[in-house]
Amino acid sequence: MESRKNKKSLVGKVVSNKMDKTIVVLIERTVQHPVYGKFIRRTSKCYAHDPENKCQIGDIVRIEESRPLSRKKRWNLVEVLDR
Repeated sequence: MESRKNKKSLVGKVVSNKMDKTIVVLIERTVQHPVYGKFIRRTSKCYAHDPENKCQIGDIVRIEESRPLSRKKRWNLVEVLDR
């Protein structure tokens, strides 16, 4: 059986690390308004698995999609880009 090679990867900011081995990452993207053309900032929160509890609030991190780990966790921490 072949394993998937192309997993989605996102960069975001850690907004919460209060859970055990879980971080909440804020993903920010810009989209263009369909009528007025102005660029709008949109955000979404992702729950990511942090097995070593090494992330702090405010860190910039890269996360990668994975199989469902719990009811809301669908992402794994890959690396801490900036402290």
